[in-house]
Order: sequence, then C-alpha cells, then structure tokens
Amino acid sequence: QVQLVESGGGLVQPGGSLNVSCAASGIGSRVYIMAWYRQPPGRDRELVATISNGGTTNYADSVKGRFTISRDNGKNTVYLQMKSLKFEDTGVYYCYAAISGSVYWGQGTQVTVSS
Repeated sequence: QVQLVESGGGLVQPGGSLNVSCAASGIGSRVYIMAWYRQPPGRDRELVATISNGGTTNYADSVKGRFTISRDNGKNTVYLQMKSLKFEDTGVYYCYAAISGSVYWGQGTQVTVSS
C-alpha cells in the first residue's frame, strides 16, 4: 500500500526560507510523478510544483524562481525548498504521487508565513 508522509513546515517570517519533504513507501520501482500542492486558507487546493521520475520539473508561476522541487529516487523522497517566502505562500502543503494511473495524497503539513 502506498503511503506518503510529509515533514517540515512551520512558521517563518516573510522573506525567509523553509523546507518540506515527503517520504513515499510502497512504491517499489514503478515509474511515478510526484508533486506538491497547497491549500491557502479559504481557497481551493492548487498545484505548486511537479517532478517526474526522470527529474523534469514544472512550477506554478507564483513560485517560479523561489521554490525548488527535487527528489531522491533511492529514498523515494521528494523535497520542496522554499525561499523568499511571502504571506500568500501560507497554507497546507500536500504531497502527491501519481503511480500507474492511481493518485495518492499525504496528510499535509502547515506552512505559515507571518511577521
């Protein structure tokens, strides 16, 4: 059974940096895409960044140049490095994996940007 477990997150001041990670279990060697989504307060969940098994990345326009998604296939872990954080980056950040036509979500981790 596939499980995604996020860690990291927390409270940071505007302009600061924060990292979150997501460890996947039960994936084995199947090809998969991983991503980070976020849900700001009172808003719908939105895509932040994706990374393919081969390392191809895509970012939402709002985070380009500030966020970096990466992965360690040996550890089945995906990372999100966030820099120059803004108030509007606040939200619950969810790990996502698409594997052989099935979709899996982590439980979410809170990121709060506040002074």
